[in-house]
Amino acid sequence: MPRSERGYFYAKWGVGLNAQVVTIVGLICTVIGLIIGLFTFNRNRDKDVRSDASESAVIRTKLDNISSGIDSIRIDIKANERRVSELSERVIRVEESAKSAHKRIDFIENKGEM
Repeated sequence: MPRSERGYFYAKWGVGLNAQVVTIVGLICTVIGLIIGLFTFNRNRDKDVRSDASESAVIRTKLDNISSGIDSIRIDIKANERRVSELSERVIRVEESAKSAHKRIDFIENKGEM
């Protein structure tokens, strides 16, 4: 068999590659590719977990802030309800006082007519 027909490697270096060597090199490359792929997968998964944890912490912080805001609003509403209740009682007393004053005024007016 002439040199040019034996293949590229034989023509360049004078060495022929048989099928077993080519298969072994292919398998080694495949295994290296799988290992690199697994390392890349694990690294990206760890980044995703860190990213998810960071987002979760931000969301928890925002929810805590909202919760404290709601608690503050509840306190304000209770204080307003107390003020409204106090004002309502004062209005009732003022109305009673005005009614009593009108009765006295009416009595005085009727007394003056006699």
